[in-house]
Amino acid sequence: MKILVVCQHYWPEPFSVSDLCEEMVRRGHSVHVITGVPNYPMGYIYPEYKHGKGRTEERNGVKITRTFTIGRRRNLIFRFLNYYSYAISSTLFAKRLKEKYDVVFVNQLSPVMMSCAALAYAKKRKIRSVLYCMDLWPASVAAGGVTEKSVIYRFFHWVSSRIYKRADRLLITSQMFRDYFKNQFDIPDDKIEYLPQYALSNFDTVLPPKEDTDHVDLLFAGNIGAVQSLDTVLRAAKLLQDEEKLRWHIVGEGSELENLKKLASQLQLDNVIFHGRKPVEQMPKYYAMADAMLVTLTADPVISLTLPGKVQSYMAAGKPVIAASNGEIPKVIAASGCGFCAPAEDAEKLVEAVKDFLSHPDHQLLGANARKYYEENFSRVKFMDKLEDELIRACRD
Repeated sequence: MKILVVCQHYWPEPFSVSDLCEEMVRRGHSVHVITGVPNYPMGYIYPEYKHGKGRTEERNGVKITRTFTIGRRRNLIFRFLNYYSYAISSTLFAKRLKEKYDVVFVNQLSPVMMSCAALAYAKKRKIRSVLYCMDLWPASVAAGGVTEKSVIYRFFHWVSSRIYKRADRLLITSQMFRDYFKNQFDIPDDKIEYLPQYALSNFDTVLPPKEDTDHVDLLFAGNIGAVQSLDTVLRAAKLLQDEEKLRWHIVGEGSELENLKKLASQLQLDNVIFHGRKPVEQMPKYYAMADAMLVTLTADPVISLTLPGKVQSYMAAGKPVIAASNGEIPKVIAASGCGFCAPAEDAEKLVEAVKDFLSHPDHQLLGANARKYYEENFSRVKFMDKLEDELIRACRD
């Protein structure tokens, strides 16, 4: 197959789409990616891509085209400019693209408008489009504080409806997305297929048990934004401050990092360590130092439908999971028997979940349960096989 891939973010930004595309090349397919100019997560164009550099590249057999993108920086105006600069520039490029592809694949993160280029090319060339929904819109807008009655929300609801309905096939990362698409956009169930995320190869190896230390280390890894609700972790850490052996580690970067550091200072926390952003290849080292991994989400009812990719990474590494979330995450934890879950944004209940973990007689069993469930439900091979089948099917329809 000749596959055209559209995603606003790609290597060297830290997203799994790069691994996905390179695997399709290893399987004998031709892949061309239309992406943006790297600026995530800090919001500023990477130095090596400034002034028009690196607009066309090839990496591990994948052809990469980067279209005009304004860095997202750290305010709403630049976020809007970032979203639409890529959406417009990539769509114009796709419409002028003369090469013929067999299928168009969208790795849809935020914003949903990143899909526009794929749909424009598919319409012009009369081929099928497959959209992999990793972030629900306009639910993400509402989770950011925009009310559903506002003009902004209604506008993005209209935009999202047009995009999701125009895609020929929707692949979803959470089973709970089905009802959202049906209720919000009246999308038929036979257009939707469940395809949960997998762990990158860096994490797809069971890590040895943590070396014995005098401390119990709990670790969160990933983007630090409002949706992650990491203030719940800090408030739980405050309530457990008398547990001198307990340490909380936060590895990552994002829009809420500085606010979290200020909150940690206000709460006078000496048991929370901020490590900052680390390269993906270094992350297994941080996983290895943890007794258990943390995942938290805001209590937003739609955001609760998501299953963040970090859950798969945690489970692939064979680590117990402690969560504060509603919706899909507690279902996975309960089904796998890999840890404990509190309601979203409930620091006191998170304290109870941590205590349940501390008193559990066999932490290695929790980790083994995590790995077993990962292999049965989320493995990389199963993901790639199913995605390849979906793309081949789209070529034949």
